[in-house]
Amino acid sequence: MLSEIFMTVSVTGNLTNREIAPYLPITPKEIADSCLEAADAGAAIAHIHVRYPDTGLASMETKHYKEVVDRIREKNDDLILNLTTGPGGRYHPSDEDPAVAGPRTSIKHPKIRVEHILALKPDIATLDLNTMTFGQEVVINTPPNVTIMSEIINDCSVKAELELFDTGDIQLAHDLLKKGVLKSPVMCSLVMGVKYGMPASTEMMAMASRMLPPGASWTGFGVGRMAFPMAVQSFLLGGHVRVGMEDTSYLSKGVHAKSNAELIAKARDLVEKLGGTIVSSGRARQILGLAE
Repeated sequence: MLSEIFMTVSVTGNLTNREIAPYLPITPKEIADSCLEAADAGAAIAHIHVRYPDTGLASMETKHYKEVVDRIREKNDDLILNLTTGPGGRYHPSDEDPAVAGPRTSIKHPKIRVEHILALKPDIATLDLNTMTFGQEVVINTPPNVTIMSEIINDCSVKAELELFDTGDIQLAHDLLKKGVLKSPVMCSLVMGVKYGMPASTEMMAMASRMLPPGASWTGFGVGRMAFPMAVQSFLLGGHVRVGMEDTSYLSKGVHAKSNAELIAKARDLVEKLGGTIVSSGRARQILGLAE
């Protein structure tokens, strides 16, 4: 186990909706306020997706990210901001011709997927390494496209957080490190429990963590009802902790979380009862080698 643990709040994601999570933050103000509340509860890092305020659907608009970032920075200069680059990789084969994109396709050129990173230069940007079945569609992150995105992230002096959904993604990370596309030491998230990815189990998380590149800082997290079990498991195996409404909408069985701060507070309590020390954003910056 690590003696010091940083916590990441996954605020809203791009798939969860208010039918599933009635208190889900959607507007830039709601997302920013939720990040700030979670920081007060112990989160050192905010992992941020944005939505269209009028529809609640996933957005890739730089103006939405900028409003969230500006609102947070007006009140908190220390919270580590982690902006996603995940949207823009989904392909829906149409029923008539699989070679033609269907209406749920969101796939974009890799340079478009990192435009907001280039504009805003957050502390961290996620970099998804998965190509996999995701729901009824396929998420596509080919090595050439990941390389383009990684180079832009590096050029911005932003730290990449590798989101790893299966063991093949970890092998890709090793290959990209050998080629110099990624910089060591890497920061990783082990995503557990997404269907057709790594199952949310002790055995799988333990094996995946042992496969990571030497010196990696890593966070393991689960989705749905496995969010809190995997948060604790990550701590026990030597990783950091992530929870939030992107990953679960429930505080306990049948009880919806009313805020991301509630989820962070519960995970913090669990880790502290097991002897862990939750660190501030400032200390997390030191652990990750980020600029003060």
